[in-house]
Amino acid sequence: MSSAADWLEQLEARLEQQLDAFLQANPAQEALLQEQERRERRQRQRQLLQQAEALRSTLLRLAADIRQWRDRAQRARAAGALDLAGRADQQVNQLMERGRQQWQALEQLGQQVQSNTDARPSSTANEPLDQAWARFELDQELEQLRRQQNQRH
Repeated sequence: MSSAADWLEQLEARLEQQLDAFLQANPAQEALLQEQERRERRQRQRQLLQQAEALRSTLLRLAADIRQWRDRAQRARAAGALDLAGRADQQVNQLMERGRQQWQALEQLGQQVQSNTDARPSSTANEPLDQAWARFELDQELEQLRRQQNQRH
């Protein structure tokens, strides 16, 4: 198995050398290859941003659902319907777990977006104001939900 792996590594290195030599001898081909790589990177960036926007929308809906179920649990408690309040609390916990999972997925997408940008600085100063504001609001809501969750435990 080791000799096969070595052979593949040698073959890959040789092919890489041949490609480099070809591109040096044909600068127009190298420019075309670089342009194609840029287009593919931009396309991947658009896809990642669309996925991130979908996750962000899901998180906002989850935050609204959590608020709604917390209100329901409080109303049920106030009315003495403790069983119903307990079930509503369980729903809140399930929604919060889904939110944590979605948040982790969003963070992973963010890392992928950053690694795909070719080391360009990623700052909120470069994004449109409405997106920066939506990100700020989402961060604030999630932080508030985390604090509330930590207070319960």
